[in-house]
Amino acid sequence: MTLRPGRHAFFIDRGGTFTDCVHVDPTGRASVIKVLSTDDAPITAIRAALGLEADDPVPECDVRLGTTIATNALLERRGVPVTLFVTQGFGDLLELGDQTRPDLFALHVEKPRTLAASVVRVGARATHQGEILGRAGTELHGLEGLGSHTSAAVVVLFGHVAPELELELADELRAKGVRHISLSHEVDPKLGLLARAETTCVDAHLTPLLAEHVRALELELPGCNLRLMQSSGDLTTPAGFRGHNAILSGPAGGAVAVAKLADRLRLGPVIGLDIGGTSTDVSRYDGKMEPAFETRIAGVRLRTPMMDVHTVAAGGGSVCRHDGLRLSVGPQSCGAVPGPLSYGNPSASNLALTDVNLLLGRILPDRFPFALDVERPRHALQLIADAIGDGRSLEEVADGFLSIANAHVAEAIRTLTTQRGFDPSAHTLVAFGGAGGQHACAVARLLGIRRIVIHPLAGVFSAFGIGQSELGWRGQVDAGRDELTDGAIERLAEALDRLGTKADGPTEVEPIRATSLSLRYRGSEAELDVAYSPNDGAREVRSRFEEAHRRMFGYARPGHTVEITVARLALRWPTEPATLAPPLRSEPKPPTSTTRLWVGAQASHASAEKKATESRRPEGRWFQNVPVYDRELLVPGQSLRGPALVAEATGTIVIDPGFSLTVGSDGTLHLEDLPGVEASPTDPSLDPVRLELFGHAFDSIAEQMGVVLRRTAMSTNIRERLDFSCAIFDETGELVSNAPYIPVHLGAMGESVKAVIRAHPSMSPGDAFATNDPNSGGSHLPDITVVSPVFAEGGDLSFFTASRGHHADVGGVSPGSMPPFATSLAEEGVVLEALRITDKGEFLRDSVRARLLEGPYPVRRADENLADLEAQLAANLTGARLLAELVRRHGLQAVKSYGRHVMDHAAEAVRSALRNLRTGRFERSDQLDDGTPIRVTVEVTGAKVGPGLVIDFSGTGAEVAGNLNAPKAVTLSAVIYVIRALVGRPIPLNAGCLRYVEVRIPEPSVLAPSKGRAVAGGNVETSQRVVDVLLGALGLAAASQGTMNNLTFGDDEFGYYETIAGGSGATPDFAGASAVHTHMTNTRITDAEVLESRFPVRVIRHAVRRGSGGQGRHRGGDGVVRELELLRPLAVSILSERRETAPFGLEGGGPGERGRNSLDGRELGGKAITAAPAGSRLLIETPGGGGFGVPS
Repeated sequence: MTLRPGRHAFFIDRGGTFTDCVHVDPTGRASVIKVLSTDDAPITAIRAALGLEADDPVPECDVRLGTTIATNALLERRGVPVTLFVTQGFGDLLELGDQTRPDLFALHVEKPRTLAASVVRVGARATHQGEILGRAGTELHGLEGLGSHTSAAVVVLFGHVAPELELELADELRAKGVRHISLSHEVDPKLGLLARAETTCVDAHLTPLLAEHVRALELELPGCNLRLMQSSGDLTTPAGFRGHNAILSGPAGGAVAVAKLADRLRLGPVIGLDIGGTSTDVSRYDGKMEPAFETRIAGVRLRTPMMDVHTVAAGGGSVCRHDGLRLSVGPQSCGAVPGPLSYGNPSASNLALTDVNLLLGRILPDRFPFALDVERPRHALQLIADAIGDGRSLEEVADGFLSIANAHVAEAIRTLTTQRGFDPSAHTLVAFGGAGGQHACAVARLLGIRRIVIHPLAGVFSAFGIGQSELGWRGQVDAGRDELTDGAIERLAEALDRLGTKADGPTEVEPIRATSLSLRYRGSEAELDVAYSPNDGAREVRSRFEEAHRRMFGYARPGHTVEITVARLALRWPTEPATLAPPLRSEPKPPTSTTRLWVGAQASHASAEKKATESRRPEGRWFQNVPVYDRELLVPGQSLRGPALVAEATGTIVIDPGFSLTVGSDGTLHLEDLPGVEASPTDPSLDPVRLELFGHAFDSIAEQMGVVLRRTAMSTNIRERLDFSCAIFDETGELVSNAPYIPVHLGAMGESVKAVIRAHPSMSPGDAFATNDPNSGGSHLPDITVVSPVFAEGGDLSFFTASRGHHADVGGVSPGSMPPFATSLAEEGVVLEALRITDKGEFLRDSVRARLLEGPYPVRRADENLADLEAQLAANLTGARLLAELVRRHGLQAVKSYGRHVMDHAAEAVRSALRNLRTGRFERSDQLDDGTPIRVTVEVTGAKVGPGLVIDFSGTGAEVAGNLNAPKAVTLSAVIYVIRALVGRPIPLNAGCLRYVEVRIPEPSVLAPSKGRAVAGGNVETSQRVVDVLLGALGLAAASQGTMNNLTFGDDEFGYYETIAGGSGATPDFAGASAVHTHMTNTRITDAEVLESRFPVRVIRHAVRRGSGGQGRHRGGDGVVRELELLRPLAVSILSERRETAPFGLEGGGPGERGRNSLDGRELGGKAITAAPAGSRLLIETPGGGGFGVPS
């Protein structure tokens, strides 16, 4: 696929708004064409480049194209209608998803639209070992009308290990005239039914559309050599262009361009920074392209090889706002239409980052493709400056927005690098995209990066990268979780050899071959892709894996079994990249003009001489007259000093004060941050810009802790179901920031940290402690919290990091530690009261194991508990490392002060929301299935001083003999959840949330039990009912399912736990959602194939319980039906509510259906523990949500 000499070459990136085209003529001269994106935009660009009329034929040429057609069609669901053919019992697979709701705090749950227009259930089914349990029978009879108007997605349970079942179905469908058929074992041959089904449906939805588009191109380009860009960074032929591989072709082009430039200039490790109109893409390269294999786009999980490109919602169209307390940039975007205020569209209403750059002199209006309106953004900024009211100018407000946007981008880069164990400052920054040059210097300085490189075609770098790409093919083999051994590597090498014979590539050129293995510790989900060659043995491969694991997560597990999940083969056919003619040499030209550039944020880097010529504002910030150079007139060897601007056809490059620029021999610009004045510590006083910067930084740290925990944990509850939370606390144990995966943890972890402080008043660096004590902030015993002190400058204790995760088993009278009939805490498992688990960095494995095995009901699998504790320590270590980096950049006093400021912000945000509520006194009561009342009185006071909201649970029932007692911390978590739902917009979730809320809880009661009481059900069941009565009292929502439907099964060898979704309650404006987790939990359901491959059960049915939602003007959401077959004798425990009392409706709405549990048809009731024989069927039907309003 080498570019042919003497022919024109076109490298085209069809974006959402513009299509970028790089034209390289036969002499090597490159030119850039930009046209609006339409269906025929690539042909329009080619004709424009060649000077052809609309009817002139296009001569033979080489065309390489990346397109967003697939992405846009997926976003708008404009592909071909899909019929999903799926194993019986899983017809609602796509609707159910993983049972989580997208927005944790939204009472109106909006689930993404599924891709299947219709579903056909078939009898084909296999086991995880490939044994066939059933074949398709008569299900396809009567479907002759499908014809060519639909696309088929065939997904059989374990079809990737029994492909003949899908191939048989495909033969029948072809016989019925179905033209396009996507088979899951071909699209995504890997374990995981839901991800494979979603990816296969994407392929079926988009591939016919792409084929039609490519055919139209080929008709316009007869005799041309057309190649298409894939998400993996490889080119493919028109015949090989598939929907699931086409989604991310544009960002992949940029990543390829970065890699090729880094290799050519020998830059070493580089970071690619692509800032466009709506978002920023970040990538990393260090001699090899980093792969990724799963992402989520438009609400759909996509599993396919792709370049590892991270996206952050910060681009030219990012909306800039002030909420009364702090400034924010994004994540919303105004898009190209209506666009920023400066674009002049009368319907535009949002200030955007482009407007900010314009007013700060970082965009040259006379170089823009159309006239820009300066007055509208100036007016918007002045309104914000007036609202802040501290005398700052509109330019200083704009400077604040710019700083926030740069910080968001820098945070994305920091995540990409530090999360993998790399230092961002050790990289070169390669900036490109329409706005990359405007932000590159500031972003580099935030990261400590000294060198920036900007290619001559940086404005169209993704298109140029598509031209640098090579024809490639990729395939993979499911390894069935084989242990890493020499024999396993040999077997997989043979399988990859057979797979390679299917590759579609030129026969006259020998491909370059690369192989890799996805490896993980057995029981973990932290898969790492490790390259290997045919001569490598298991020892060498393991060594590479453990080195990567240690770098990314901070530890390795010597002696622990390593397993192979997937073996991958990549083939590429090398080509000669297009050679660009060198720039013409001449004498350096002077600046073409000057302009006023705001240099306030970089004022400390300006020299005294320059400051003397600045246009000084009274507030202490500066405009400066700076030279403007035309990039086309810069010559190799020429040097410039900032501040200055370089204007080019596709954007503006801002050289900030303190940076130098040198033009390379190929026209590439090399910017260097010169040594200057050391930055002084950040001012700790409250400022709306810094409040946003620090708030975002704290949240990001907590989220990155969660990423590490999920990837390294052994427990299915943590890694699959996401039953965990991570947080940062100040030195007194007050919550600063929480990554809220599970709302029931919201108010509880702070009390756990304070209990550790009381128990261990003297701590040392490297210490860590574990607690699950419900009387000290614990939720229930399986939720173990690991607390780590963080010592910053001067060795003083400054912060705590903590992570709470649901362990699979912590002892107790039944596997899984959720015994439904426990009457004491001891029966629920081992209690850890601020147990020291590390001493000066050393994990106290033996003493911790001994504690876990103490007592009348010790843990069943101590090794798994120890592994999960190690994962939690790794998460805490990540948080501590990132906090130390934050302190290094800003100083300890500022970081600690802003920890307090974000708490104040949360308090003020809640008080502001309370002022919008109708004042008055509201009541609601409900009862648990055992008759225990939950009663609340809510008083909205409207007070400007003191509590604006009083929540009184007087009249609630006494503590109970069973396990439905909710620890006080759990009750407070439910209150915080409702308050956050009331606020209705993102606010920090921290200790400030309850400052203006008075909560009265009778003690002891079922909502604040005495020490030693059983609590397993209070955490998961009673907490849901507390939320129901609070929302009901305020008239905000009818009751949701009011339970988590806790199911545990196991034996002496293992324990498994899951919670099952149901219906959400309707609201005054919307119907309830079906089959989602509600309120105090948001855990995923374990994928059916993952569940069956790890545990002795078979999933017979997982479906929506149609008609179970309550009637009303707005119906309640439907519940779920889940049926399991047990393959060996197991102990089964069920802990559920709403089996006696139905979820209530509001304002005349009907109740949702009650839930039901049965074993082989025998009713079990809401709480049960039973010994189930092999072959028995367990059926759980979960409640629906209540309706709202009288049915019309």
